[in-house]
Amino acid sequence: MRIGIDLGGTKIEAVSLDRDGTLIERIRVATPADDYEATLRAITGLVEKLERSAKKTGTIGIGTPGSIHPTSGEMQNSNAVCLNDRTLKEDLERLFGRTIRLANDADCFALSEATDGAGSGFRTVFGVIIGTGVGGGFVVDGKLLSGPNALTGEWGHTQLKTESLKSNAQPRLCYCGQSGCVETWISGPALEAEYHRIAGSQKTVTEITASLHTQESTAIITSFLKNLAVGLGAIINTLDPDCIVFGGGLSNIDQIYSDLPSLMPNYIMADQCLTIFAKAKHGDSSGVLGAAHLWP
Repeated sequence: MRIGIDLGGTKIEAVSLDRDGTLIERIRVATPADDYEATLRAITGLVEKLERSAKKTGTIGIGTPGSIHPTSGEMQNSNAVCLNDRTLKEDLERLFGRTIRLANDADCFALSEATDGAGSGFRTVFGVIIGTGVGGGFVVDGKLLSGPNALTGEWGHTQLKTESLKSNAQPRLCYCGQSGCVETWISGPALEAEYHRIAGSQKTVTEITASLHTQESTAIITSFLKNLAVGLGAIINTLDPDCIVFGGGLSNIDQIYSDLPSLMPNYIMADQCLTIFAKAKHGDSSGVLGAAHLWP
């Protein structure tokens, strides 16, 4: 049996899978707010429930925001800030009394979709999460790629150079300490802030995308697609993946699949873009399933 844990900002989800990947059970709890010790207890409690229900132990894979620092073993770059500078993997292994596998949540998303999701059958798959934050993961021949800095796929924290920057005097500051990151331009909060700047009123991303007949929403989605094309242009020019799979709340914007492909030749070193753009098959479940898939 394989157990997957998706440690999110608002919920922690856990699944158990049998040997052939069939779902046995799924449970979730609210994520303790800014409380590291309570988060550890919540994770161990979920695993205990799954194993008690199945009457067997399983391997444990965990997807989490951020990554493990390659030398200190502490968490880094997590927007769930209570995890940063904590030895999460080591602490959980001590509590479980066994080895676990831990990866960035976007890596788990990419692995799930490359294994049996929208990227299944492609040799190289880049998984993109665009929601509250922006992340990614790269899978080659069914295996996650990881580099010496534990930063593979972190395209959300590259600096975006777009026409938009010329018309905005104020730099967009990112929680990572840089300004102008991709995440500050195409995440959900970025779109909502841009709508407020242009229209002078508040709307959620869902409301913006549901009201594309308005001039303000149309302008914002057009700008979003252009900025997304610029960011992904760097990915395609560097990695040239066969398939890019989109997840997260903003992956529900239909224009990503209808309009983005025709924009890409403006930002890549080719006169056409043959990369396949696909919406995640497993939706919100991709992260937790990918965490379970960290064990073969």
